[in-house]
Amino acid sequence: MIRFDSVTKTYDDGTTAVDELSLEIPGGRITVLVGPSGCGKTTSLRMINRMVEPTSGRILIDGEDVSDRPAAQLRRSIGYVIQQAGLFPHRTVLSNVMTVPRLLGWDRARARAAATEAIEKAGLTAQQAGRYPSQLSGGQQQRVGVARALASGPQIVLMDEPYSAVDPIVRAELQDELRRLQGELGITVVLVTHDIDEALSLGDMVAVMRYGGHLAQFATPAELLARPADDFVASFVGKDRGYRALGFADVAVSPRPERTVRLGEAVPAGSGWVLAVDDAGRPLGWADARSWGGPLTESRVRRFGTIARLGESARLLLDAALSSPSRRGVVVDEHGAVVGTVLADDVLDALDARST
Repeated sequence: MIRFDSVTKTYDDGTTAVDELSLEIPGGRITVLVGPSGCGKTTSLRMINRMVEPTSGRILIDGEDVSDRPAAQLRRSIGYVIQQAGLFPHRTVLSNVMTVPRLLGWDRARARAAATEAIEKAGLTAQQAGRYPSQLSGGQQQRVGVARALASGPQIVLMDEPYSAVDPIVRAELQDELRRLQGELGITVVLVTHDIDEALSLGDMVAVMRYGGHLAQFATPAELLARPADDFVASFVGKDRGYRALGFADVAVSPRPERTVRLGEAVPAGSGWVLAVDDAGRPLGWADARSWGGPLTESRVRRFGTIARLGESARLLLDAALSSPSRRGVVVDEHGAVVGTVLADDVLDALDARST
C-alpha cells in the first residue's frame, strides 16, 4: 500500500536524515520502523503524510504519488497518533475526537456518531467522553489519541512513539488494544519506536534503520531474530535473540494431567506441590505440601509468574515452566481454566522434534 522509492531527505544545514530509502509497506498490517535516535525513522514516517517533504524520490500510496494531493487533504485522510496524545486541553474527549470529521466537513451529528463509536473502540466509556484531558490518566489520554485517529475511518494510521510516555503495564495494555483494533478494522499501521521489544511484539513487518537514514533490514520479527542481516542488526536486536525467537515458534506440546485443589480441601501430608484453583477451575497458585497436610488455606498459596494458554508459543510455555515454583508451567484453556502443566524439558523436546 505504501511505497518509498529512493526517498532522500537532506536539510538546509547539509544533514541527511534519510538516504535513498526504498521500502514497500504492506497494506492491512502493522509495520514498525525501529532504530537508534537520529536514524531517520520519524522523518520517514512524517514524509508519508507530507509533514516533512522529501528532497528527492517518491512516496506512493496505492500507486498514487502523495505529492500529487494537497497536503492538508492528504493529512486528513490519514490517522496520526503522537507521543502523549497531543490533545486540545480546552476541549472534551468527545470534541477532541470529532476534530478530523469536522475538518472534513461532516455535519455535527455524523461527526458525533463517528467519534462516539471510535471512543468505544478505543476502550473508553461514555462518561469519559465528557471529561477533559487533564481529568484522564496518561494511558487514557493515549486511547483518546487513538480514537481521534480512527474517527474518520482512515485506511492508514501513523503512530510516532505513541506508548513511550506510559508505564510498562499500561503500555502492554495499549499494545494489546492496538493489535485488536488493527485486526478488527484491517487498517494499515505504520509505527515508530526506539524499543526493539515493542517492535518485535507489535510488528507484522519490522524495518530496522541505521544512522544516516539507511535501511539495515526489513523482515518479519521471526526472520530478524533468526537471521539478522549484519552485526548492526544483531547488536540492535539483542544478545538473547535465540530465546526471544521462541516467541514465534509454534510447538506441539500436550499438557500433562495435573491434580488441582480448591481452598478448604484437604491435602495429604507429603503431597509435594499442589495447584490451587478457584471454583471455576482457574489457577490461584501453588502450595508446597511436602511438609504439611490438612485443609488448603489461602496463606499457603504462592502466586506464580507466567500462565500459558493452549497453542501459545514455545517461549511462553517455557517461561511458564521456569517461572513456576514447582517448575511445572500451568496451561489454561480459552476460559482460563487449568487443562494441565508442562515441564521445561517437554518444550525443549518438542523444539528438538520440530527441528529434525
